[in-house]
Amino acid sequence: MTKTDSLNQVFKQLKIPAITHLDQGEARESEERGGPEIPDELPILPLRGLVVYPMTAVPIRVGQPRSIQLVDDAVVGKRLIGLVTSKDPEMIEPGPDDIYDIGTVATVHRLFKAPDETITLIMQGIQRIRIKEFVATEPYLVARVELVPETVEEGLEIQALQHSVVDTFRRLAELLPAVPEELMLMAANVENPLQLVYAIATYMRIDLEEAQNLLELNTTREKLHRLLGLLTKELEVAELGHKIQSEAQSEVEKAQREYFLREQMKAIQKELGEASEQQMEVEEFRRKIEEAGMPEEAEKEARRELDRLSKLPTAAAEYGVIRTYLDWLVNLPWNVETEDNLDIAHARQVLDEDHYDLNEIKKRILEYLAVRKLKEERKAEREAEEVGDRIRREREGVILCFVGPPGTGKTSLGQSIARALGREFIRQSLGGMRDEAEIRGHRRTYIGALPGRIIQALRRAGTKNPVFMLDEVDKIGTDFRGDPAAALLEVLDPEQNREFRDHYLDVPFDLSRVMFITTANLLYPIPAPLRDRMEILELSGYTETEKVRIAQGYLLPRQWRENGLRPGEVRFTDGAIRRIIREYTREAGVRNVERQIGHICRKVATDIAEGKETKPVRVTARSVRKYLGRPRFFPETTLRTEIPGVATGLGWTPTGGDIQFFEATRMPGQKGFQITGQLGDVMKESAQAALSYVRSKAKELGIQEDFFDTMDIHLHVPAGGIPKDGPSAGVTMATALVSLLTGRTVRPDVAMTGEITLRGQVLPVGGIKEKVLAAHRAGLKTVILPKRNEESLEDVPAEARRALEFVLVERVDEVFDAALEPAKTSQAGEGGTEAVA
Repeated sequence: MTKTDSLNQVFKQLKIPAITHLDQGEARESEERGGPEIPDELPILPLRGLVVYPMTAVPIRVGQPRSIQLVDDAVVGKRLIGLVTSKDPEMIEPGPDDIYDIGTVATVHRLFKAPDETITLIMQGIQRIRIKEFVATEPYLVARVELVPETVEEGLEIQALQHSVVDTFRRLAELLPAVPEELMLMAANVENPLQLVYAIATYMRIDLEEAQNLLELNTTREKLHRLLGLLTKELEVAELGHKIQSEAQSEVEKAQREYFLREQMKAIQKELGEASEQQMEVEEFRRKIEEAGMPEEAEKEARRELDRLSKLPTAAAEYGVIRTYLDWLVNLPWNVETEDNLDIAHARQVLDEDHYDLNEIKKRILEYLAVRKLKEERKAEREAEEVGDRIRREREGVILCFVGPPGTGKTSLGQSIARALGREFIRQSLGGMRDEAEIRGHRRTYIGALPGRIIQALRRAGTKNPVFMLDEVDKIGTDFRGDPAAALLEVLDPEQNREFRDHYLDVPFDLSRVMFITTANLLYPIPAPLRDRMEILELSGYTETEKVRIAQGYLLPRQWRENGLRPGEVRFTDGAIRRIIREYTREAGVRNVERQIGHICRKVATDIAEGKETKPVRVTARSVRKYLGRPRFFPETTLRTEIPGVATGLGWTPTGGDIQFFEATRMPGQKGFQITGQLGDVMKESAQAALSYVRSKAKELGIQEDFFDTMDIHLHVPAGGIPKDGPSAGVTMATALVSLLTGRTVRPDVAMTGEITLRGQVLPVGGIKEKVLAAHRAGLKTVILPKRNEESLEDVPAEARRALEFVLVERVDEVFDAALEPAKTSQAGEGGTEAVA
């Protein structure tokens, strides 16, 4: 087994096997002598990663025992060895099947023995041979061979190819400065094209298979073509590498040139007594720091960073980081605030112009303004007073949380408050936020770090006391990056936000003058510590009359403007708007009502643009269908309670209240009780409690005491695709069961809500306002409520209170008396007909 060995530094740099070549005199002399006689059998020396060509001399290092024995025997004999390349350069001892068939017979020109018992041979290639068969494999390979003559053509084509090869090799050598000059001279002066091919191929970096293919080609013309292709490919790679190296060096030279010019400029400016660009920037930052009005800690940090900036070269990576940090510090509104408009009458006028109703929230804003006005008027008195509480600081801002269904005007109310106060308005949506750094920012150690959304918004606003609305605070998420809700605790805590520390700034910023307003659809997803820091103001759904007034006073004028209509070109009657509310929307707010009004306005605008309408359009209840198509919703019919076993309940949803029907039916069986309608665990327990109470009071209710022994009961709450839960349906379930078992129908104009106990008590529940409004929208006349919810009726609009009769109960028996129709004599105690579920 053999390996190639390097003879000089040139070969090492080029990473190709070292070679020598025959000069033209030696080649001509060898041809004239006809060369040594080649025997029929030759020892075969496999070569690893090397192809030896005729007319070239190659160094070969031999180290394996069988190869050393082969060399010893050859030197004693005719000094001829067959050099054949191994197919796999990594194979240590290739056999007959692991080497190529075509090789070169070579003579041992020189031999050197090294101290490590290896032998270095200078082998001179003579002619090509082909292995016919192997006659021995031990102690080394011996094969019967035959010579493979090569055809050397002449003519213009050969000359042209030869010139092209020499020219391409010359261009390649210019890009590879380590190519020996002797080789270049030989390539330019050689006359034998075959010798030119073999000399250049031995020196080039060629894949093993390509080198072997070059040897196996029979004609000089084919060899020249193949070599020219390999040289062209290698030249393209070398030119590309040279181009890349030149561009990289140009960039380095450019940077060095700029550095030297910059240093020269500094020296010239110093001689002229002028400040450099960096010094001018530092002085500009110093001036801005003095004018910013920062607190002591922030100013100290800014000056420290400015000193570092002045000592750094502008090309330093940290220069840009410090400059960006200082830019944030000096551009924050440390001491800039908007003067509040404390005119309470003006504020009331603005709030009434922008929003209908919402009296509680309007009162709270006016209270805030009144307090601010008194504080300003009595500022001198307050400063003269001695402060007894040294721990708790005086709170200046306000933190409100508007909770209500979608479309009730929470977000637009924040804009109206800012307009009434004369402050800047900022809105940030927190929906889907999962990264705590969105609130607090990233530390400066990270590449591309920035302050959090709070600081960024204040910089854009340019004032330290804006109205800051944090929308969708109930939809904040959490993951491995932290909990944004926890980060908001400091922002929304009046005791802490005076010294809010953003991770990027790492200095305190006063948020106490900011009026924070958060919005949410639901209250329970908000973490309790965060909920505790805010003043909760609930916005409930609107009644139908309120929606009509909002549509006529606010929504319709806005749709005129948005659709390019004049105020008189389209008018809506109250009846038209009521029909839109009843049949085309189902919501607590007015967002979809405005969407449907806009739909009609766009159709009218299309008719006017096409010339189809020339007179003002009046939209009536009858013509609504012409514009909006078939109704989307239908009023829940109370005729369903004509069958015993059906009762009307009231439920709370995120979009407001709604009525629900509870249907009970029975069939022959034995104590089976099935509950369906995608109910939660609490609601299922309420159904069990209702059944247990009815069974315990069966005799008093006129029901056979053993009724449950011979029947199964099924209680269902449509719609089955909507999840439902909560304890407030207990009285409704009990009423449906008693109606089923006594045959007494439930009054069609009655709805109810309340939690039931096993002792028959009716406990208070939540969402009274929304539930009452739902009953009012459905056209019901009577609502049964727990006695302890009486005070909650104060939140119900006066219109709904006047239209409804309220029955306040403490026990379930009172519910039955108020909800069930009188018993019929023919069915008393016998149980009624079944309800169809």
